[in-house]
Amino acid sequence: MGHGSVRGVSDRETWDVIVVGGGPPGENAAQYSIEGSDRTAVIVEKELVGGECSYWACVPSKALLRPVEAVDAAKALPGTRGATIDVEAALKRRDYFAGHDDTSQVEWARSVGIDVVRGRGRVSGEREITVTGSDGGPAGAASGGGERVLRARHAVVLATGTTAAVPDVPGLRDARPWISRDVTNLHEVPASVAIVGGGVVACEAAVWLRAFGAEVTMLVRGNALLEKNEPWAGALVAERFAELGIDVRFGASLTRASRPGVADTGEGHVHGGPVELTVDGESLTVAEVVVAAGRVPASAGLGLPDHVIERGYVPVDDHLSVPGYDWLYAVGDLNGRALLTHMGKYQARIAGAVIGARAEGRPLDGPQYLDLADHDKVPQVVFCDPQVAAVGITAAQARHRGLDVETVEYDLGHVTGASLQRDGYKGRAALVIDASRDVLVGATFVGPDVAELVHAATVAVVGAVPLSTLWHAVPSFPTVSEIWLRLLETRGKVPK
Repeated sequence: MGHGSVRGVSDRETWDVIVVGGGPPGENAAQYSIEGSDRTAVIVEKELVGGECSYWACVPSKALLRPVEAVDAAKALPGTRGATIDVEAALKRRDYFAGHDDTSQVEWARSVGIDVVRGRGRVSGEREITVTGSDGGPAGAASGGGERVLRARHAVVLATGTTAAVPDVPGLRDARPWISRDVTNLHEVPASVAIVGGGVVACEAAVWLRAFGAEVTMLVRGNALLEKNEPWAGALVAERFAELGIDVRFGASLTRASRPGVADTGEGHVHGGPVELTVDGESLTVAEVVVAAGRVPASAGLGLPDHVIERGYVPVDDHLSVPGYDWLYAVGDLNGRALLTHMGKYQARIAGAVIGARAEGRPLDGPQYLDLADHDKVPQVVFCDPQVAAVGITAAQARHRGLDVETVEYDLGHVTGASLQRDGYKGRAALVIDASRDVLVGATFVGPDVAELVHAATVAVVGAVPLSTLWHAVPSFPTVSEIWLRLLETRGKVPK
């Protein structure tokens, strides 16, 4: 594992800001807390600067999915032919984007005045972090072990994220299942795979594994895919998965797993026979099993008192401060507000602004100091086939909260821009409207390449733009964005 080699890293023991966790939220928190000032910051990271998203999650996942999307789009157009996936080339491109060497990230940190210390950090006192693990020293230093105590003048930010959950099924852990890290970093495509779960990781992995030639069986405990989205969104994905030959089993109960002859050959490589699963009382044998059954917060070992932690998460207020500790912050997945990289980065920018204002004695009297987007305004894209892009709350959530709910839906395949994009375009769009205020509170788009539609909806939701005003936001023709006009026309309330 390449850790980079950086000369001249400070061996100081005190900084203004200490950030534990070097993923995108941690990087942002460090940068924004010192930007435009003479304050100092250090990131404590036990693995790679850049974090889960860069090396094991978002980036490799999307790198693997993009060739699948491109070939699928080409096959849907009569003017193209011969489109196929070169799996070896696709894996090499994945490695280009997600190579496990953080030299460039460490160099970036140094270029903006952020030091990097390797090891595991834990809160050992007020504004104090004790580092143990790989070396407890600066990036590029020789591994020496031991402990090192770091102190912060102003703030400590916790950004340790989450780890993959593995269900407590007899024999499952001993069968050495793949988790999200393994499936995004595969080097050989197994002949057959069982995926435990029906959420984002499960659906995305199912698409590229199937496209790369694996027989895929999804074991979904519930009765729908992507259950946190609108029900019709998961239904469209399930319909497409059936067309792709992905066997989706709803209401599935995995009760036992075994894998004969498991042997660890080092560096994470495991040799063994096929995995034998017992599902609903019947046997299922696959080459590999992927566990995509959710995430758990990485709060163990952080040194926090029990009263600070709730269900493993570290709750915060809208300044991203841990209640009762004006010097302690938690950003990203660790606080449990929105387990998405872009939301963690957003929180980190706010935390950085708050830390800077408090360090300089300025009042926190502007929206830049408040986490507002996590309150029902979170956007997300699932890059499966078809893509699912959504922001805000679902219709069911809106009704549960007592809003005056109005919904509008439209077939995306009837939009000229979508028809031009590919033959037989299948998709759907829907708006959730608070009729009493005439504003959008939720939107969902399902279809090929709908990811780029969600930001316009996010602006409308966050800005509480009246729908009568959206009538005057004219979409270009012929684009898929014309769906906005069609949705407003379907609602039928033309502004006078």
